[in-house]
Amino acid sequence: MYLSVVVFTACNMGYRPNVPSKVELKKNEHGQNRLFVNGEEFYVKGAGLEFGDIDLLGSSGANSFRTWRTENKQEDALEILDKAHENNLMVLMGLEVGRERHGFDYNDSIKIREQFEYLKGEVERLKNHPALLAWAIGNELNLGAQNLKVYDAVNEISKMIHKIDPNHPTTTTMAGIGKREIDYIKVNCTDIDFISIQMYGDIVNLQKRIADAGWTGPYMVTEWGATGHWEVAKTPWDAAIEPNSNEKAKSFIERYNSAIEPDKINCLGSYVFLWGQKQERTPTWYGMFLENGNKTETVDAMYYLWNKKWPENRCPSIDSFRLNNKTAFDNIKLKQGEVFNAQVFIQEYENDPVSFKWEIMPESTDLGYGGDYESRPETLITIESGEIVSLRAPGKIGAYRLFVYVTDNSENSATANIPFYVQ
Repeated sequence: MYLSVVVFTACNMGYRPNVPSKVELKKNEHGQNRLFVNGEEFYVKGAGLEFGDIDLLGSSGANSFRTWRTENKQEDALEILDKAHENNLMVLMGLEVGRERHGFDYNDSIKIREQFEYLKGEVERLKNHPALLAWAIGNELNLGAQNLKVYDAVNEISKMIHKIDPNHPTTTTMAGIGKREIDYIKVNCTDIDFISIQMYGDIVNLQKRIADAGWTGPYMVTEWGATGHWEVAKTPWDAAIEPNSNEKAKSFIERYNSAIEPDKINCLGSYVFLWGQKQERTPTWYGMFLENGNKTETVDAMYYLWNKKWPENRCPSIDSFRLNNKTAFDNIKLKQGEVFNAQVFIQEYENDPVSFKWEIMPESTDLGYGGDYESRPETLITIESGEIVSLRAPGKIGAYRLFVYVTDNSENSATANIPFYVQ
């Protein structure tokens, strides 16, 4: 009776296997650098996932996802690893490392030691989970960094990991790739097993950037996706013009096929950004899902890339979007309180019924750097209507955006926005 109670309690607590997967980086029979998981070749087909839908990722053809930290204030890393394991997904586990641009001083030996000891505890805690693929030590530590001694610290963390966890390789992720960082890493950060590169619109030049930096070893692309807000055209009032969800989906496919997939020798795979939603310049720019959880066309694009076919029920697609018959590139200015018209032209692949939601919000002024937290502007107007709508411009002078959301009866959505200025 006592034994049965113990077993029942253990089951209720959840079962976490304590046998790690053996992950190795080596060349396959064709001389290609590859990860191997328990002896099986493993080319990463994944997404960056902070708070996203792990179940849907697993059913969409992915085999992995990455995180940025072990504590994200919503779910602990063990919970995330458990969910990954349930969905046959492997996790590139992020270890958060202090950044110079956030005030971390890599000449401060006490802070460096404190960070080292904390991360050692996290590695000890997570190293035996079977869903663990590898460790990503820090995120974009080169962004805004003058003191490259950060990579000395990364090297020491990597040595620690290899000592206490012989089953998983290590990497560190960089914003882009440059000769300055690579020259330093080649001398001072040799313990990591491969480098990781993060690029957006410029990913079309990935192979040239790698060659110019002088890197000839294995690498992974740990962030890529929509064209960055720093890479697009802007209005005279400095509002970045966001591609619509259809344009993003097309660019995902083109970039994957032209920049990532062709390197059969050194590329270990990639993680698209972001299998979730976040506010960064707008609430729709980088997330592949909307705030309400609806998926957009970029999810369909990755399904197509991972499965070589489209999903049975695709998201609606936006062909064009106009305000007073003008596009976002026409630098639209309205008068205070002016009534204007907007129209969206769409394609619905299965001819499902669709609904339209329109929103006006101020241009964001809480602007982060390198993906830092940004607060979302408050929506001023929300209206559900058809593909054509009449609205009144806000009464306050300033910069705004008009958003449209098109949703079918399966919670699949398309979205676009146009910046405008009230004068």
